[in-house]
This record gives sequence, structure tokens and C-alpha cells, in this order.
Amino acid sequence: MSLYDEKPWLARYDEGQPTSLTLEFDDALAMFRASVAANPDGDALRYFDGRITYAELDAMTDALAAGLLDAGFATGERLALYLQNVPQYVIGLVATWKAGGIAVNINPMNRERELDLLLTDSGASVLLTLETMYRDVAASVVGGTSVRTVITTSEREYQTRDDERFLGGAPRVPAPEGVLDMAGLIERFRGTTPPPVSFDPQDTAVLTYTSGTTGPPKGAMNTHANLVFNSQTYRQLCELGPDDVVLGIAPLFHITGLVGHVTIALLLGAPLILFHRFEPAGTIELIRDERPTFTVGSITVFIALMNAPNADSDALRSLTKIWSGGAPIPPSTVKAFSAAFGQYIHNIYGLTETTSPSHGVPAHAEAPVDEASGALSVGVPVYDTVVRIVGEDGQDLPVGEVGEIVTTGPQVVKGYWNKPEETANAIPGGALHTGDVGYMDDRGWFYIVDRKKDQINAGGYKVWPREVEDVLYEHEAVREAAVIGVPDEYRGETVKAFVSLRAGKEATAEELIAFTKERMAAYKYPRQIEFLDEIPKTVSGKLLRRELRDR
Repeated sequence: MSLYDEKPWLARYDEGQPTSLTLEFDDALAMFRASVAANPDGDALRYFDGRITYAELDAMTDALAAGLLDAGFATGERLALYLQNVPQYVIGLVATWKAGGIAVNINPMNRERELDLLLTDSGASVLLTLETMYRDVAASVVGGTSVRTVITTSEREYQTRDDERFLGGAPRVPAPEGVLDMAGLIERFRGTTPPPVSFDPQDTAVLTYTSGTTGPPKGAMNTHANLVFNSQTYRQLCELGPDDVVLGIAPLFHITGLVGHVTIALLLGAPLILFHRFEPAGTIELIRDERPTFTVGSITVFIALMNAPNADSDALRSLTKIWSGGAPIPPSTVKAFSAAFGQYIHNIYGLTETTSPSHGVPAHAEAPVDEASGALSVGVPVYDTVVRIVGEDGQDLPVGEVGEIVTTGPQVVKGYWNKPEETANAIPGGALHTGDVGYMDDRGWFYIVDRKKDQINAGGYKVWPREVEDVLYEHEAVREAAVIGVPDEYRGETVKAFVSLRAGKEATAEELIAFTKERMAAYKYPRQIEFLDEIPKTVSGKLLRRELRDR
């Protein structure tokens, strides 16, 4: 039997742990209901000074689900969550399931063009968003989409302590005519129980959009079985229980935040701490106040905490279970963090299409560092998961050789929303061809060494160069544009654009950066612009990004 099928790490690092997990629930809603029954008076959500218990969350989501059904929401329809890290995200997610629907995760940094694309592709009939985001972005978009019902809410709902570091100066904005207020809808239907629903484990629970390795964003269909399985994976791998407190440091629209924060808390019946958006110094104060024990987030978050003005050796004392994924982690950063706070950062690796982890460093283990490359291992395959390294011919490569990572397991999505051809290409027979390149050592540890395609990974956010180029081409002075990722000490990788200008036209780097910033999510626009007389291309006209990287 090859190492691809064995689990040598289990005997070495997790002796006595199971090699497989059995789904304890058919769907994510059943998982939540079990926690309500087991811990009705325990905190489900903490938001600044606000508290929502599991019983209260159950009642609120019943009411919102009843309100959705009253507004015409039907089984299988989609509700788009266009929100920051606020309690309303969790309320909207669970209420969508109670109404028999599918939630659609949308990045709150998306602007009009991006929001329109995702609402149109998903066919969402309901949009739940913050009042300010509706006013500033969504109001000009929804009329041209399938959205029939808009529900708005305030980031200041469900909290009693104002904290400008997180909330900014966002005032309450009255809902315009034809738009429903979430708090009013819940109050109107409070005490109403929606009709019971049941899901097959393979029913889609959430559409989580990813740019993948080619083309426009695709809606990965994360099933109920996917969510339940990887929630249980987090619980087992990270040794979590109902006494843990989860710090919601990753964006909830991202697969890490969805599973590593929301559904793991719902499985455990544990509190989830939310605080609108990340701010380093304020987050340290929240950690001191709320005493969370577990979190998972991008390495850039932990770098920011190390550099916060109020960081000291006791700042993260309660946070004893830390995992990081989404971007490469330098071994030196893990050492520096441990020296600063006394806590070890465990690596974890996965994709939207693997519903968060496919690999991880088990609790009480430390990831090895490859002597040749200096790379930190992303961990070992999690339960019931077979990961292969394949060559260009699709055949398994020997231990130590570099090839594409191909993952098969219960966490792999069933496909992309309304994209059968892309599904067949990326997930043939249920085996996810990740587009990431790496290798496995002789002990079963995996290492990522590169990406197969041109995708840029900026602090855990995925950027497709063509999208940035298309926006640059909208500027009247731009003749040609090519975008690549370049090393960045803080984000791991950042976006750089090479631009050639039209004859007789002028533009500065600052002008082009500002132009793209107005039209794209904050993580996508280029931080660097270099002007060239000609963009290098092949004879057939294809951009030579490799040559640009070599510069």
C-alpha cells in the first residue's frame, strides 16, 4: 500500500485517533438544532457587549424564516448574504436553511460590477445586506437581477457598546420604500414556527464563489454533508469541545470563516465572537475581555496582532488553539509569533472546493520545515481523505517529486453552480484537481511550492489577473496591461500591473491605482504599476507573464 493510501501521521502524531469520521447529522440545520437542545441558555453569538443565546438564535431564525416564506421565498431558492462579520450573517444563514433555501456568500468588499455578476449567476431571489452597503452599492444593482426581496440591517444592531475602531461612523439609514428591515421582520413574525424542512446530505447548503484557476467566479456548491464533515474535522483535528470559545477573525463569507468559525461553533454549541471587521489593537482588547480559545485565519492577521501597539506577552494567553490557512506561512513568522505570545500557529490547507481543510497540522504536533526549500508543511491529509501528487500525464508521482495536488474526500464539493463543463474539468469523478503544485515527503507531510496557473494569492484572497486587466483597459490611456503577483512581506503576494499607454495619452501610476480602486474590491486593485513601451507577448499574442515575473 502506498503512502497516498496510508495515514502514517496518525500513528506518529495522533495515536489513538480515528482514521475516519462518520457524519453525525444529515444536514447543517440538524447540527444547529442539536446544540439548541443541548445548550439553550449558552451564548451562541457575542458582538461587542451584545449576547444572543442558542434559544434566542433559534427563535430569531424561526421568525426570519417565516418572514422569508411570507415574502414568497420557496424551497431551493437562494438568499445572498452581503454582510460584514455581524450576527446577522449567522441569523440569515440559519434562517435560509429553515426556509428550505441555499445561502450565497458574497464578499462585502465587492463593488457594483462584482455584486451584479454574483447575484445574476446565483439567481438569488433575496438579498440581505447592511443599510450602508445597500445605499452605497446594492441599490443601483438589484433592479437588473433576479432579486425580488431586499432586507437591510444595521451593523450597530445586537450590540450595546459603540467602538469606532470596528464600526466606523456608520449611522442608521432608514430602509427605503420597498425594502424590508430585518429587525422589524423578525419582530413581526416572532413566535411563528416555519414548516419543518429536511435536506438530503448532498443538497447544496451554500454557494461560495471562487475565481478558481481559470475564468470568471464560479459558485462552489458546498453541500450539507460537506459542512457537517469538515465541522467535525475541525473539532477532531483541533481538539475542540463545548467549553471552547471561537474568535471570528476570518471573513464569514470566506470558506474559512463559514466552517472554521460559524459551523464549528454551531456543532459545538459554543460561543462565536464577532466584531464587524478586523482591527489589530481592538481585537487584542476583545481577546482580553472575551477570552476566546480557538481561531483560524490568514497569517496576515497574526502578523498584524504581533505588531499592534498594545501587544504584549499576555495579550493572547487564552487563545491556546490557533490555526492559519489561506496563504503561505514563513517558518520565521511562526517562530516570531511563538516568541511574542507563547502560542504555536498550526498550519491548515484547503480550498473553497474542499469546504475548508483537506490538510492540517494536528493539535500537539508541529509542522516540519523542508530543508531544501525552507517551506513549512501545510499538514497531513485529514480524515477519509486521499491526496495524490500527479504529473502532467495524470499518473501518481513518487514521494518527494513535485506535481499537482489532487484531492478526494467527503469535503470535496459536488461541483460548480450551473457549470457542468467546469465541474467535469476540475472535479472528474469527484477528484479535485486543485491547480496547486506541491509534494509529499516520506512521512506523509505535504508542502505547497507553487500554483499551477497565474492566480494571485494576496493575504489569502484569490485574485484572477484577467479581471484586473479588464478594469485597467477601461481607462482611456491604457493600451495594454498585464497583471502578475509579486512577493510582499505582509500579504505574501500582492498585485502588480505592467501597463503600456496609448500614443498621445498620459497617466500616472497613482491615477491608475485610484481608477482600479474605485471599481474593484480592496484586495484586487494593483498596489504597484510599472510602465513599459511594450508588454512581452508570444508570436500568437499571448501575454508572457513568466517573463514579467522574471524581471
